[in-house]
Amino acid sequence: MLIGGLQKLSLLDYPDRTCCTIFTIGCNYRCPFCHNASIIQDTNAGQMISENEILTFLKKRKNLLDGVCITGGEPLLQNGLEDFICDIKSLGFSVKVDTNGSFPERLQKLIENKLVDYIAMDIKNAPEKYGQTIGVKNYDITPIKESVSILLSDVVPYEFRTTVVRELHTDKDMLMLAQWIKGAKNYYIQNFVDSKDVLMSGLSSYSKEELQAFLELILPIIPSVKLRGV
Repeated sequence: MLIGGLQKLSLLDYPDRTCCTIFTIGCNYRCPFCHNASIIQDTNAGQMISENEILTFLKKRKNLLDGVCITGGEPLLQNGLEDFICDIKSLGFSVKVDTNGSFPERLQKLIENKLVDYIAMDIKNAPEKYGQTIGVKNYDITPIKESVSILLSDVVPYEFRTTVVRELHTDKDMLMLAQWIKGAKNYYIQNFVDSKDVLMSGLSSYSKEELQAFLELILPIIPSVKLRGV
């Protein structure tokens, strides 16, 4: 496991639970709006936190935290993720995993082995603009479709979420995306937030009113849609 960061307390990363958040190093995407740009390349491995450090911390937080969120980067890239989660769950914590959905077989294995209690999948954009949005040309979205199907089958508590960027997302894109994940139990629209750790400069966010317009556009298709962080 390549672990690049630990947030010791979060009230936002795991719905209805207090948690800590573990940031894994490395990602197979290069989303220009990524706000964890410094840890998406494993050249950052010199700043790693060991698994033992994490587990020692969690032992001290038993009965104080409800769960653990594992995010990235892309956690499903990590060798040893399953064993690491087993160690976490043996301490009595529930586990949430954030994923981009590009490894459906690994996702399915986590679910089948009851190693994950909640999945948050980033659904980046409408299918036709996926490659552009993730910074990977000619990207084959077949794995994404498979992961969407897994979650829509309701085998584990889950959410889909989309970070919207003015330069990448239009009304048409959001409608097509909504049709794709129609039937989703939980879907969140998040606004792009610029920071010093964004992969590409020059991107901009939408106003609160514009985000509300996106929500109202999607509501007839996905009644569960909500704005997050607004």
